[in-house]
Amino acid sequence: MLIKVFGSAVFGVEATTITVEVNIDKGVGYHLVGLPDSAIKESSYRIAAALKNNGYQLPGKKITINMAPADLRKEGAAYDLTLAMGILVASGQIKADEADKYIIMGELSLDGSLQPIKGVLPIAIKAKEEGFKGFFLPKQNVKEAAIVAGLDCYGLENVKEIIDFFEGRSTLEPTIINTREEFYKTLDFPEFDFSDVKGQESIKRCMEIAAAGGHNIILIGPPGAGKTMLAKRLPSILPPMTLREALETTKIHSVAGKLKNVGLMNQRPFRSPHHTISNVALVGGGSYPQPGEISMAHNGVLFLDELPEFKRDVLEVMRQPLEDREVTISRAKFTITYPSSFMLVASMNPSPGGYFNDPDAPVSSSPHEMQRYLSKISGPLLDRIDIHIEVTPVPFEKLSDNQKSESSVEIRERVTRAREVQTARFEQFENVHYNAQMSSKQIREYCQLDEASLLLLKTAMERLNLSARAYDRILKVSRTIADLDASPNVGPQHISEAIQYRSLDREGWLG
Repeated sequence: MLIKVFGSAVFGVEATTITVEVNIDKGVGYHLVGLPDSAIKESSYRIAAALKNNGYQLPGKKITINMAPADLRKEGAAYDLTLAMGILVASGQIKADEADKYIIMGELSLDGSLQPIKGVLPIAIKAKEEGFKGFFLPKQNVKEAAIVAGLDCYGLENVKEIIDFFEGRSTLEPTIINTREEFYKTLDFPEFDFSDVKGQESIKRCMEIAAAGGHNIILIGPPGAGKTMLAKRLPSILPPMTLREALETTKIHSVAGKLKNVGLMNQRPFRSPHHTISNVALVGGGSYPQPGEISMAHNGVLFLDELPEFKRDVLEVMRQPLEDREVTISRAKFTITYPSSFMLVASMNPSPGGYFNDPDAPVSSSPHEMQRYLSKISGPLLDRIDIHIEVTPVPFEKLSDNQKSESSVEIRERVTRAREVQTARFEQFENVHYNAQMSSKQIREYCQLDEASLLLLKTAMERLNLSARAYDRILKVSRTIADLDASPNVGPQHISEAIQYRSLDREGWLG
């Protein structure tokens, strides 16, 4: 007897429906074809034990299973439940006339219980698009799939539940999640708040500008000045995610298997990889490519602490994703593109000893040592960072001051207003939503300068010997400062403030 059941495979952040054809005939043998990997080939042992422990059995006949399309690589143990249901129906052990109207996925334990799987959200979106009635999956993943409206998602704890459902012995209630209600549960009391930071008003201003325009930022200062503390608080002032951004971000984390019994992600991600990370782990890849840290930080913040300690080749692979806001991973038989629109926040000490031009410093470094240390970061990478700012240690008077600083919620209100101005400005552009994403053509259109501003910028360019890319960065940052001031035009005061945020271009840092 031949029957068909349906599963799904995830490539990048998109899913492809897999038709599992099960044919049972006279003879003996178990033949699984259609480019399955080792985990799928081993499924026969898991399925046999799971069925036996629940009162069913693997038939002693010739079982041929084809996973179509046959030229597409299938991987992982998520097809266990799909194959088990196909075998049960094809062998006549259960009757399930409507099995082909559902997507069935799940990894089986030997006792028949189900383990969580990866990539549930893209699978659910594809199932809805292709008109499937519902989706059977492990209970741990059901909240993730239930985000998709119009698709019945059933969370299972054991293979017996789906058998009883199709046999009519019991009913299952689909999980229902109000996506909008789930999404708008935003936190007005973040774990890390700017009100905890003593002093550092100029750095907070810098962070506000970076958040308002989505600009990359690097913090340079001695140990203990507060660089990491400030960076951890940046997500608390970013505007709340839109529903589209939340879905994009949730899809990536779903593919990577990082969602633990969570529905829609409503907080912007903050990723902080260790400096020993490899370039594949940072940008994504592997034999069967998985998203890297830059994609996990999509629509959020990627924090690289102690930037010069990262291997140079690891930092250099970020150049193209920083410009294109996506990363393409190519293999011999396929190419996968992951989105990677993130804010880069980096921190570094100004020298190997951690102190710069400080006669009272406990550790001093020679100019040669400092030059060698700073040269670990290439000029092209620094050019892609819009804001460079020096962080100085907080004096004792500020540390001992009990006065409360401005909270993250108050700063976020100003940032959100500036982002709304940018959203309206770029509404006709599909891939541009804030100032940091502007192309050269858009910079010329939206950052027009008067004579005084032009003269000021010309002087700065000549004295600091800035590159054309740095010129664009200054204009983008000045446009954001003008938006925070609710100014329709970029003025000299906005240009002069933006020029201040190019510390590493000044003489005395990189020569």
